Amino acid sequence: MAKLILLRHGESQWNKENRFTGWVDVPLSEKGEAEAREAGRRLCEIPIDKAYTSVLQRATRTLDLALETRGGAPLPVERDQALNERHYGDLQGLNKQETADKFGAEQVHIWRRSYDVQPPGGESLKDTAARTLPYFEGKILPDLRAGKNVIVAAHGNSLRSIVMHLDRLTREQVLELNIPTGVPIVYEIGPGGEVLGKEILEQAAAS
Repeated sequence: MAKLILLRHGESQWNKENRFTGWVDVPLSEKGEAEAREAGRRLCEIPIDKAYTSVLQRATRTLDLALETRGGAPLPVERDQALNERHYGDLQGLNKQETADKFGAEQVHIWRRSYDVQPPGGESLKDTAARTLPYFEGKILPDLRAGKNVIVAAHGNSLRSIVMHLDRLTREQVLELNIPTGVPIVYEIGPGGEVLGKEILEQAAAS
């Protein structure tokens, strides 16, 4: 039995500014760096054998900070743009509220949350899954089947596509799925690649 840890990057500067980010390579905010370190603390008790991440710095920095905080020997890390965030095309860099004012809130909601509707010049979640899932099945799943514990540091939509696959969500169900920043999601994976359990390692409320 292996563990698969999915970790969305900490808050980025453009998350903070409520802007569409996509493939624009923006850094973490101060809060995002703190979220990454907190994720590392929550992973201290879990052995990890290998790491995967996108090529965007908000994901790679989150992984670095989490592993640094967690401690232990350096891990082999594989970076690939197949795990990059959904490309938002012409919306990248735009403030979400301003975009809603321009195109209408309903249209922006459709672009953000529909499964197969593309924003102008960009990718739908279906398009994102078309590159993320083959990578997951070809690279990450063989490690899990071999009994290795793996962490994947990536993005809201690339991880949504993986969770949709693992949790067998419908197109309608995935529209309501939100992956929080900096919160590890831990799956127990059996030798056949089947999901045996799932835990979300949210920070305990302060007493």
